[in-house]
Amino acid sequence: MAFVMLISACGIGASAQSNISKPKNDAPFVFVHGLNGWGDADGINKIVSYWGATTGNLMQYLQREGYECYAASLGPINSVWDRACDLYAQIIGATVDYGEAHSKEFNHARYGRTYHNALVPDWGKLDEAGKIKQVHLIGHSYGGATVRMLVHLLTEGSAEERAVTPSDKISGLFTGGKSDWVKSTTAICTPHNSSTMYYPLGAFGMVDVIAFMSYVFIGIAGRGPLNGKLIDFHMEQYGLSEVPGSKGTTGLFKAIRNTLASEEDSCAHDLTPEGARKLNEVIEISEDVYYFSYPFSTTKPVPVLGIEIPTLKTNPIISLMALMMGTVKFKDPDTGFVYDKEWLANDALVNTESSKYPLDEPFTEFNPQSINKGVWNVMPVTEGDHGDAIGLFADKTQTREFYLEMCEMLNELPA
Repeated sequence: MAFVMLISACGIGASAQSNISKPKNDAPFVFVHGLNGWGDADGINKIVSYWGATTGNLMQYLQREGYECYAASLGPINSVWDRACDLYAQIIGATVDYGEAHSKEFNHARYGRTYHNALVPDWGKLDEAGKIKQVHLIGHSYGGATVRMLVHLLTEGSAEERAVTPSDKISGLFTGGKSDWVKSTTAICTPHNSSTMYYPLGAFGMVDVIAFMSYVFIGIAGRGPLNGKLIDFHMEQYGLSEVPGSKGTTGLFKAIRNTLASEEDSCAHDLTPEGARKLNEVIEISEDVYYFSYPFSTTKPVPVLGIEIPTLKTNPIISLMALMMGTVKFKDPDTGFVYDKEWLANDALVNTESSKYPLDEPFTEFNPQSINKGVWNVMPVTEGDHGDAIGLFADKTQTREFYLEMCEMLNELPA
């Protein structure tokens, strides 16, 4: 997805950002990018914004409409856990703490960079009326898994971290009891239950190859002058990248070796069927938070053949993947899970069925007259591919209306 956006960047500029005087919303919106993505803090966002892509900077548009919005910048290929820890520190303004137990298990540094300027300075604090400052979390693709993990940790904390960390040394993220810090969680095109695209890639050994090449690239580029200026890799916990402005000490080959040895602490694991199942076993839905999912589909059924094929509007760069995912029904040899005809429809990267809700959590079809907390409110399937969801080669008016309606709906949710 990042490659597709980069080649479309030529000629796309960012307009001047408008100030917010009287936001329509009490709870700010924090947008979280997906795999290989970026946020407002990355230099590349001035060339082409992740949120809005070829339709223009979506954050600036929503801000002009009166909504307080922020686009977080996280590690493009970090694990869901590490990204959630980073996101927490960014929003509240703190040093990233990956946890004592987690860091020892995966052989990386416990602490990351320090965010001196919080995205939402008063997050979790009480105002003069005694009302707690909340946020709405919106994640695209892998970003949806990230915000799910953040809400889980805010709600339940981590028993493993509490067991090994003194109370005066533990991050507030791991103590739990903060479910009221989040008003809603929204996942767009999120592979809650992985994607069948993994199987053909895995069959040819491409998953490991892609992961290895990614670490090598980050290890080299993350020590160069462009780190933090164009793309910020956020992998200093492994020594693969340096905190912008600092000088790292970890050797390149040692850093790559340590990262490969901790393969379960990466997107290469979390996005697999096995990784998604483990995440779903760990992450619990919060009864105090509203949950929404927006599934997309860029395929149409061919009843005679019993398959789904990509529409002509599908981005040609990923249309072959849509075709592959839309034509193969099979049974997972390890788990016995059957990917039947219900799993053929897809957005060219994620099965539509997978993006509706985690299979082990409660769900209901979205009903504007009855929106409940602690259950996935599944929106009607939107026509479009994985990139359309963030404005890549999409219609500007439709993209902006999609997010404006989303913000309006979330803003009107009862307490």
